[in-house]
Amino acid sequence: MIKTCASSLFLAILGSAALGESKLPADLVQATILPGWRTADGTHMAALKLELSPGWKTYWRAPGEAGIPPEFDWTGSQNVAGVRLHWPRPVVFDTNGMQTLGYHDVLVLPVEIALKDADQPLHLAVNADLGVCRDICVPAQVHVTADLAPDGKGDAAIRAALADQPLPARKLGLSNAVCAVEPIADGLRVTASLTMPALGKGETVVLESGAPGVWVSQAMSLREGGTLRATADMVGNSGQPFALNREDVRITVLAGDRAVETWGCQGG
Repeated sequence: MIKTCASSLFLAILGSAALGESKLPADLVQATILPGWRTADGTHMAALKLELSPGWKTYWRAPGEAGIPPEFDWTGSQNVAGVRLHWPRPVVFDTNGMQTLGYHDVLVLPVEIALKDADQPLHLAVNADLGVCRDICVPAQVHVTADLAPDGKGDAAIRAALADQPLPARKLGLSNAVCAVEPIADGLRVTASLTMPALGKGETVVLESGAPGVWVSQAMSLREGGTLRATADMVGNSGQPFALNREDVRITVLAGDRAVETWGCQGG
């Protein structure tokens, strides 16, 4: 039987006094850990569940140029060798002409945990720094812990979130991905050309550098028959052009309720 300790839940709205605490719901973000199960590979599949107050949203791993990227700290965990997040397909928001990507109402974020010792107890602890927005955006911090036993059962909410991940683009017909890179004053301009069938009306392309600390602009995309092109600027901490490893570039295409992604691109 799985014993879950979700009593250590903490929510801090940073800077709320300046914004007016009375304007913020008391239950702006509620966080729990769904205990999950041990996989055939020996990892443990759990999930971080975030329930947002009505009308509020939070952000995807690539939040858009106006979004706030989430950050997770797992250092308080025990018997954890590594953590992999399985992000469900995000919603594309258009606010005042600016595109962001994220989730409203509820986010179930599957967390796959590699264990140091499969025979020892697993204690999961996460500190998450999030951006949450409605008419205003505020930073929020959640802290939640759970003790996860190895005899867990399947969880429909976790399985649904895993099924909602972007599919590999090659399964939907991607045959080639090329990235042309040119230096700009404060970084790089990357143009990705994807040879693939149309995913649907209103395709949105998201480029990620694969390198920490790199800001990426909203991609401007254009479809020409069987080719989808998208251009975005990437700016690193140095504010200068930098070396980009094309194998680390991640490209996601969203259209309606469909999403695909591919890792790496050839030189162009």
